[in-house]
Amino acid sequence: MTDNERKITVTPQQLAHIGEGAIAYMREMDAAELKGKFPGMPDMAPGTKLWALFAANGRPILLADGRDAALAGAFQNDLQPVSLH
Repeated sequence: MTDNERKITVTPQQLAHIGEGAIAYMREMDAAELKGKFPGMPDMAPGTKLWALFAANGRPILLADGRDAALAGAFQNDLQPVSLH
């Protein structure tokens, strides 16, 4: 490391809070993936796809049947949406 470089250390706890209250992650997911992320979700037909919105820390916020509805949910909660691929 040179004199002009600094090493920045971020703890896992600090990383978990980056974007909290400001960013939401959107992702289209199938029924099998959703079951693990949204506890208590009713059974769905295999292959069913929905859009999920998650807080920056990974907490599920909502499910929507379309991308536009998930975007609207982010904006209603004053969150900047980011898509995950």
